[in-house]
Amino acid sequence: MGFLDIRNVTKSYGAVQVLHQVDIAVEEGEFLVLVGPSGCGKSTLLNMIAGLEGISGGEIAIKDRVVNGVHPSKRNIAMVFQSYALYPNMTVGQNMTFGLEMHGVPKPERDKALADVSKLLQIDHLLDRKPGQLSGGQRQRVAMGRALVRDPDVFLFDEPLSNLDAKLRVDMRTEIKKLHQRLKRTIVYVTHDQIEAMTLSTRIAVMNKGLVQQLGTPKEIYDTPANIFVATFMGSPAMNIIPATLRREGESVFAEIQDHAGQNLRLALPPGNFQAHIGRELLLGIRPEAITDPEGADRNSAHIVPLPNFVTVTEPAGADTFVTMTLGGKDVIARMRADASVHPQQSFDFVVNMEKAVLFDPKTEERILT
Repeated sequence: MGFLDIRNVTKSYGAVQVLHQVDIAVEEGEFLVLVGPSGCGKSTLLNMIAGLEGISGGEIAIKDRVVNGVHPSKRNIAMVFQSYALYPNMTVGQNMTFGLEMHGVPKPERDKALADVSKLLQIDHLLDRKPGQLSGGQRQRVAMGRALVRDPDVFLFDEPLSNLDAKLRVDMRTEIKKLHQRLKRTIVYVTHDQIEAMTLSTRIAVMNKGLVQQLGTPKEIYDTPANIFVATFMGSPAMNIIPATLRREGESVFAEIQDHAGQNLRLALPPGNFQAHIGRELLLGIRPEAITDPEGADRNSAHIVPLPNFVTVTEPAGADTFVTMTLGGKDVIARMRADASVHPQQSFDFVVNMEKAVLFDPKTEERILT
C-alpha cells in the first residue's frame, strides 16, 4: 500500500481504451514522474488522480481513502497547470490565497501561509503585482505558490515548464528539485521531456500507448531498460540498437556484429546465462557514452573491448564530441571527450564497455535477462 495508490486503473472514451490497467503505488514523499510521448495517457492519468476525469475501471486511493467519484475539492490535492491558470485581475497575493479563502480559512492563517510560501519561493516582493506584470518564471512560481499554501497531501504538476525558454526551464527544474528536498512532499509530475524526468524524479513511470512500459528509479530505467521503447526514449542521444548474433567460443560468448564494410566484429560479453540464445539473432543495446577511445574508457570496468571502425561524422558539442559510425548497417553514435583526437572519414580504434551492454529480443522487443 502506498500513500497514493493507482490500482488497475483504466480509461475509455466510448470503445477506445486510452489507459490499460495502470498499477502504481506512490510512497509518501516520493517524486514520481510520468513521462512519455504525446498521446501516451500521462496527462489523462494525472487528471484522473485530480478528479478532473472519471475512472472507467480500477481504483485511486489517497492515504487509504478511495477517491473514485470524490469531487476534486474534497481530495486535498493541489495542481500546477502548464498554462499557470492565474486570474489576471487579481494580485499575486490574491491569486495565491484565493483557494484558501474559498475554503473558509481565516484571514490570519491565510496571511501566514502567504508570507511563508512567498518567502520560500522568493516572490514576497511581487505580492501586489498582477500576473501580466510578471515574467514566465515568476508566473510559474506564483502557480506553485498557490498550490503550496494549501498544504495538500499530493502535488500534481502537468508539464509546468514547457512554456518556458531553455535556460529558465533548467533554472526552474533546479528550484522544483530544491523545493521537494526541503518539503519532502508527495509529487506526481507529468512531462514529455526525459531530461526533466531523469533529473527530478525518485521514480519514473515510462508510458506509451496507455501502458506503463517500465516503473523504476532513474538509474534502473537508464541502465536496464525493460524494452526497446524505453531504451530509445530515455537518454539523449538515444541508446544504440545494433543487430547482432550470439556466438560461443570455448567459455566465451560474443555478440557478432558487422562493421562499416560488412566485416564481422566480435564483442566479448561479460559472463551470463546465454545458453538459450547462442546462434540467435538479437539486438545489442549500447549507450553512446559506453563507446569511446581507449584513454576515455572506464578504468573500473573489466570488460573493455576493442572496436575498430570507420568514422562517418564528428559533432563537437562543447564538453562532448559525438561521433557517428556504421555498425550492423545502422548509424551508431559514440559520446567522447571534447579533446578526443578523432576525425571524420578516417579509421579509429574505438573501445566498448560491454558491462553496459543489454540484449533485446527482436520479435518482442523486450530485454533479455541474462
